[in-house]
Amino acid sequence: MRNTPVFARATRAVVVALAVVGFVVVAVAVLAAATRAQAQETPRAGGGDPWPQRSVRLVVPVGPASGADITARLLADELSRRWGQPVVVENRPGADGIVGVTYFTSGSDDHALLLAPTGTFTASPLLHPAKGLGADRLAPIARLTTTVIAVAVPASLKIDRLADLVAYVRSQPGRAHWASTTGATDLVFSGFLDSEGLDMVRVPYRDGILALNDLGEGRIEVYMSALAAILPQAQAGRVRMLALSNRARAAVVADLPTVAEAGYPGLQYDGLVGLFASAGTPPARRQRIAADVAAVISDPAFAARIAATGQIVVSGGPAELERAVAEQASAFKAIALSLHLQP
Repeated sequence: MRNTPVFARATRAVVVALAVVGFVVVAVAVLAAATRAQAQETPRAGGGDPWPQRSVRLVVPVGPASGADITARLLADELSRRWGQPVVVENRPGADGIVGVTYFTSGSDDHALLLAPTGTFTASPLLHPAKGLGADRLAPIARLTTTVIAVAVPASLKIDRLADLVAYVRSQPGRAHWASTTGATDLVFSGFLDSEGLDMVRVPYRDGILALNDLGEGRIEVYMSALAAILPQAQAGRVRMLALSNRARAAVVADLPTVAEAGYPGLQYDGLVGLFASAGTPPARRQRIAADVAAVISDPAFAARIAATGQIVVSGGPAELERAVAEQASAFKAIALSLHLQP
């Protein structure tokens, strides 16, 4: 059928319209691609560094449900929203944190960060000098939290104060038993016994749950561990907490004194948890990450969630974390020397 002039004009109009639509689609696609490319190449405001450009791993050298792990997961959710990239927690427990720290320091992923209790590399090397952690390959980013540590006894022991425990142990040297499950608390309690001239038998445990069970049954007399682990047993009436090793009291157990308040500052230990990058990470990037972390953990709602798990938010940037680690390492070295663990 031959095209009439009207039909021909209509056809040409459709063709022109389609061409215009096609041009617009192509133009939009090109503009979107250019925008994406510019976003990838344009430095973040004030940083000059487009990091992160993909998912970030938070390596945690302790197991799930531990204090550091809980902090990591809460922090990961908030940082993921801020950074526009997934932040994934990767647990690497084992050998008192040595497995996870060694795994991190032996890698070369610039999108991986280490979130760890600092005792892992301030205390563990003194107890296991043959195991190189590579802690010199870590760069501090931010202080995060302090794990609240409690000293507990069986409820059946009928002891309410730390001074009463000392008197009890002194009255029967070599007969009472104690336990801890981390290198840091091992060092602290061993140093305390040495400074007080007390003789107790250490019972090694790989699993804190077993230690808590034995404490509740009265098979051991003292256990020093995270408040979050001990609190349920205390609330059930099976164990009694005598004091906290931390410098400050914890709101969740506001009536419980610190060891210094109880008269035994030699038992003082703050379970510092920090965030680290690989050595060689640009200082500006570490400062920027620290600022993002500080913004997250300074939120009262975040701090309240942390406090409910037996931890205390303690904010600080790279310099503050570096000073805190150095202070802790110095204290542990002094204990190790007194115990003749190090030449």
